Amino acid sequence: MSRKIWKAGTFIYPIPAVLISCGTMKESNIFTVAWTGIINTNPAMVYISVRPSRYSYNLIKNTKEFVINLTNKELSFATDWCGVRSGKDYDKFKEMKLHKEKGKFVKCPLIKESPVAVECKVKEIVELGSHHMFIAEVLSIDADEKYIDDKGSFDISKCNLIAYANGGYYPLGKKIGKFGYSVQKKRNGKKIKNKSRKNFKKSQEKPI
Repeated sequence: MSRKIWKAGTFIYPIPAVLISCGTMKESNIFTVAWTGIINTNPAMVYISVRPSRYSYNLIKNTKEFVINLTNKELSFATDWCGVRSGKDYDKFKEMKLHKEKGKFVKCPLIKESPVAVECKVKEIVELGSHHMFIAEVLSIDADEKYIDDKGSFDISKCNLIAYANGGYYPLGKKIGKFGYSVQKKRNGKKIKNKSRKNFKKSQEKPI
């Protein structure tokens, strides 16, 4: 099999397509970010990379906080629209008929329609070039109760989450496995469940 060689660029997909809310409950904005992810477990740390020219850049730089709102199929239009329109010209909550919700630790609003909102506090700003990276600590994860089952577990399969890949938005498909299933032992042809949630969490920290 031959390969086509292109010049270096951003071609690691799929990645999240999230709505970032920032500012205050009175003066807020929403914008779309795909350059985002997890960078540490303990403490829980995440990042978003933002162009300094974007309207929300100074809002976050001044307040040192933002909210990562996960997106789903129902929010796909708003996700795109909030990424191509500027908060200088539009009240995006009003235009997209989205509702503000107060956070527990931050002053900027959560998006009520989002299945999961992650409250974040900026710890460091790294100037990389075209984008500046806001490194932030996760203060709280606010999940919509309708996605939580009777046992208190969050059922992410019901969220209809979307991802971004090479200019397009795609819904997540059917689950094809779970973490550790490739090495899970079998007994009488049946898979053995993890001994405990504690052991499962520890396995996530082991280097591969």
